[in-house]
Amino acid sequence: QVQLVESGGGLVRAGGSLRLSCAASGTIFSIDILGWYRQAPGKQRELVATITSGGSTNYADSVKGRFTISRDNAKNTVYLQMNSLKPEDTAVYYCNLYRGGVARLSSWGQGTQVTVSS
Repeated sequence: QVQLVESGGGLVRAGGSLRLSCAASGTIFSIDILGWYRQAPGKQRELVATITSGGSTNYADSVKGRFTISRDNAKNTVYLQMNSLKPEDTAVYYCNLYRGGVARLSSWGQGTQVTVSS
């Protein structure tokens, strides 16, 4: 099993920045993809960004150029640097670990609230 613990959420004004962290405990494999998702009130959970252990990244169009995902494999930690925040970025942000193959696994953190005021 893998446990994920997010931190770094909070309240920030539009145009500001926040950095989210997610520490993973348990056995992490090189095939594991770490990512950030978010869910705003009344909306479905959506992808924000993902990163492989090799550093390949994928971003939602809405955050490209503003958010940066990074990963420290030695610390089993994934980060999300969020710049130029907008009110529409307000959501609960969730960390996810996805493992494909025969030992398929998808683990979620408890979420951290990000609120961007206008």
